[in-house]
This record gives sequence, C-alpha cells and structure tokens, in this order.
Amino acid sequence: MKNYTLTVTCKSTRGVVAAISTYLAEKGCNIIDSSQFDDLDSGKFFMRVSFISEEGATLAEIKEGFKPIYERFGMDAEVHDGSERLKVLLMVSRFGHCLNDLLYRWKIGALPIDIVGVVSNHFDYQKVVVNHDIPFHHIKVTKDNKPQAEAQLLDLVEQTGTELIVLARYMQVLSDAMCKKMSGKIINIHHSFLPSFKGANPYKQAYERGVKLIGATAHYVTGDLDEGPIIEQDTVRITHAQSAEDYVSIGRDVESQVLARAIHAHIHFRTFLDANRTVVFPASPGSHASERMG
Repeated sequence: MKNYTLTVTCKSTRGVVAAISTYLAEKGCNIIDSSQFDDLDSGKFFMRVSFISEEGATLAEIKEGFKPIYERFGMDAEVHDGSERLKVLLMVSRFGHCLNDLLYRWKIGALPIDIVGVVSNHFDYQKVVVNHDIPFHHIKVTKDNKPQAEAQLLDLVEQTGTELIVLARYMQVLSDAMCKKMSGKIINIHHSFLPSFKGANPYKQAYERGVKLIGATAHYVTGDLDEGPIIEQDTVRITHAQSAEDYVSIGRDVESQVLARAIHAHIHFRTFLDANRTVVFPASPGSHASERMG
C-alpha cells in the first residue's frame, strides 16, 4: 500500500472536507490522519490529509481524479508520495552546531531527507561534510562578488534539483531576488534575542543584561532580514548562576533542536504560508516516528 499526503489551500467554504473525503473513499483510499484550519481573518482554509491507497491507485491517477475538485473550489493543492524524500541543500559559515546536529540526525535516519550538498563561504567543515560522503561546495562571498557568488549558488540549486535550502547558521544575507525565487523554500535559524541584541556576541550581551530566557526561532527567509514567517520557536530558562559560556552552549542546543523541528514540519508538508504567518499542523500521535521527532 502506498502512503500519500494531500495539502490544500483555498477559500473557506462549505463542502471542501466532504468533497475530499468522498473522493478518496471512492478511489479506494483510507485516511489515516487529517488536520484542517479556517483562518477567520483571511478567509482561507488549510488542510493536510495523510492517506493510504488500499486498492492500488497510483499517484498520477489520484492527481488526475482530483482535478474537478481543485477547479470547483479554486484550490492550491498538491499530492505527495510518502516514499520520496525532499532534496535539501545545507548552508553553513563558521558555527557548526546546527550542521553537525542535522548530519547526525540524517545519518541515523531521524531526518528523512536527501542532502544534495553543503555550501559554505569557508572551509571549516569541508572534512566533516566529505566524511559523510556529501558533496561540499565552497562559494566565497565578498563585498565585491556577491552577485557572482549568488549566481553560482543558483546554478547549484538547479543542477541538484534542490527543493529546500537550510541556512544552518549561514552568515551571509541572500538577495531579494533569491528570496523571491525560493519563497517558502528557505529556512533560517537565529537566536531570539533579535532585535534586542544585535551585532556580535549576542549571548554575551544577553548575559550582561541578566536575561532569564534563552530562545531560538526558525523561519522562512524573505527579503526582510530575520522577519520571515515563523515556523518553530523554543526557549530555555536560565539563572544568574550560569556564565556567558553557558549561555552560548545552551543557546546552541536550542537552535539545533528548533531548526530540526522546523525542517521536519516542512518535509512532512505540515507548514502552510498564510501571508506573514504560517499555519503549522502538529504531527499526530499515530504518525511515523520520524514525523513525531521532538
């Protein structure tokens, strides 16, 4: 039996859920998980349905049969094959905690993605990446060569068929053109002290101000620096007894976990863009272990 995921965005109206469930039943499919949300402010409807084809209907047959429903409700909808992994390109600069965490999760099977390569503007993690049998690409970025460097990056995205870019503490700003071209397909992670503690050593600044919560935010990248739609956040409480070095260590742990959860939500098609916000459906208790990771 094949496992599929249907994602739907459309105008909120009566009959959408009934039309989808009826069609799937008639096609010999069994729904194993379903989540939906009506945004009363925007008037949009969002739905994610995970189902099994019990009578052998193929992906092409399911998509073709759905067309009248798509057209009837003006849906933006996609059906995804559960056996196919998203092609992901990781990018890193000189802080490797998120990269190392993602590589470990990927290696043990806890992060079901196809890592097509790692891009860096430095050579610090070349050996780590190559030892995982993953292509390493050094793209040097300077004040004078940014357009050329980004063109090189876009070529790599095209060549590898990249479907998602993950900025695992990549410290270069992407252009508006790049952000628009890959809208909803670039995820970034940063500490949640912005905008209170900008610039260098944000954790040292936080320590000096006696901050009691360390946090991190994962979001989709837009042309507005660190202001894209938020996917995942978390915080950890700290005390006066902890040092500035503790702040850094704890902060890196939170960043790694938040980024991994954001990627999981995206690759399992649980995230939907809703203007400047996101709708993120939680993994159900009965879903596959890789989808329930915390």
